Amino acid sequence: MQSMFKEFSQSNQLMGVWQQFTDKLANMSGLGMGLPGGNPSPNLFGNMGGQAADFAKMVSPEDLQRLQSEYMREMATLWQSYIQQQGFEITDKRFSSAAWRSNAWANYLAQSYLINARLMLEMAECVNADAKTKTRVRFAIMQWVDSLAPSNFFVTNPDAQQKLIDTQGESLKMGINNFLTDLQKGRISQTDETAFEIGVNVARSDGAVIFENEYFQLLQYTPLTEQVSERPLLIVPPCINKYYIMDLQPDNSLVRHAVEAGNTVYLVSWRNADESMAQITWDDYVEDVVIRAIHVVQDASGQEQINVLGFCVGGTLLSTALAVLKARGESCVASLTLLTALLDFSDNGVLDAYVDEQQVAMREQSMAKGGVVQGKELANAFATLRPNDLVWNYVVSNYLKGEQPTAFDLLYWNSDSTNLPGPMFCWYLRNTYLENRLVNKGDVICCGEKIDLSSIDVPTYILSCREDHIVPWTAAFRSQQALSGNKRFVLAASGHIAGVINSAKKNKRNFWINPTADLAGSSETWLESAEERPGSWWNDWTAWLKANAGADVKAPNKLGTSKYKPIEVAPGRYVKARAA
Repeated sequence: MQSMFKEFSQSNQLMGVWQQFTDKLANMSGLGMGLPGGNPSPNLFGNMGGQAADFAKMVSPEDLQRLQSEYMREMATLWQSYIQQQGFEITDKRFSSAAWRSNAWANYLAQSYLINARLMLEMAECVNADAKTKTRVRFAIMQWVDSLAPSNFFVTNPDAQQKLIDTQGESLKMGINNFLTDLQKGRISQTDETAFEIGVNVARSDGAVIFENEYFQLLQYTPLTEQVSERPLLIVPPCINKYYIMDLQPDNSLVRHAVEAGNTVYLVSWRNADESMAQITWDDYVEDVVIRAIHVVQDASGQEQINVLGFCVGGTLLSTALAVLKARGESCVASLTLLTALLDFSDNGVLDAYVDEQQVAMREQSMAKGGVVQGKELANAFATLRPNDLVWNYVVSNYLKGEQPTAFDLLYWNSDSTNLPGPMFCWYLRNTYLENRLVNKGDVICCGEKIDLSSIDVPTYILSCREDHIVPWTAAFRSQQALSGNKRFVLAASGHIAGVINSAKKNKRNFWINPTADLAGSSETWLESAEERPGSWWNDWTAWLKANAGADVKAPNKLGTSKYKPIEVAPGRYVKARAA
């Protein structure tokens, strides 16, 4: 890396260094990331088909000259500062400690890295290509640049070196132990996993399993109010992660918040797929999980219509199920809530870097006779969306400094990954991210019915998160346009998880609403006139839900019915099964 940086100082070498960079990037296929120029790997990442060698030609000479001039000016200023022993203040949190400021060489190294990293990323922005190719180039470069930060290596990290001295070598010993432990796990530890137990201090809301089949358990939660709304609420969480992101601890449990607001809450607990589910399809998940859960809740509650909520891919599955039911002449729901869910997959930010025809076809071929997508693969892929926060941060703290991860319920949930049936996952990749067929009326046949999302004509609450890296808020805004009916679009602060799980009790952050805006317009226009409100969106949602929940009735004094007798106490055994 240092030799490459030195070559930037030669004005006629910028194009050549860019070529060297792409060559090195092409050689990184051994990491199993399907990066440019490498062999296709059986994971989520797309392959650019050997385009690395063409990247240099995709940046105009004018842009190269401009970037070169800016780079030379910044490096000259940095070098002059280094000679005069004048360190720069660094805002990047990777280099924010006193050790990076007080050590002249470390300060120079960090600044030099940031300048070079910025150059690489700006060059990626200047690539002349279609939007998807540009996204994939930017994503691959981000992975490479983030991995080479001097903070990631002991010999260039003054913090880790000082820790070694201060602990008389103990930090090195602990770092090696942490690394060997994680090597056995096959993943990087992000939290103290011994601090949590499902059903004890996470997923602890009182309730019972009242129905189960080979795909899911249906939980019913114990009422916390004397009266409840007559229409119950069914929650469909994402099948890619376990449901208890909705029910971590009492203070940050969306489930408990909904129950305290007077709702009878039912929830789908997905089974962690194993080889017995190797043939399960998307249609099976729609028919035998979502539609089955809706019918059971209708039957158990005695209500013709219920309220439903879908989170992330749970929202995609739920919307598909409602379109199937509508095609069958069933109007089962009084309202729909979608939390950071995609229906229109035409532009999905960095996730577009994951999927291409070659990769999906290879996945379909490998799963032709069935199979299971391992949870570790999914977790590692999502971690690379934020590599500094979810990968390198822990490499530095766990291994270089020998520190033990702190206890954090959200990160415990994040490490509790789930497997998926291969055929179901292949259908999802092709029909949504690759071909975006769900929004085309009648283009997809699911459970024997042609899918028409515009047939879903019920009051709908759509939540997106402004810093969401998985479901960009503009994509969530675009997705709601596929639905009919009266819609309320809400934009929350923060990201995909923290923006959703924003406790009303703590009432942090903020959210934006714009009830009178035209939701058929652009997301930018909507935001320009939106009203910002402090705190959590949870209370806004429960007030909206109340208006669609019917009259108040006496809360049931027991869970289940004579037909749906409690099988076991919540959280049930399905959620406790760990991915292999």
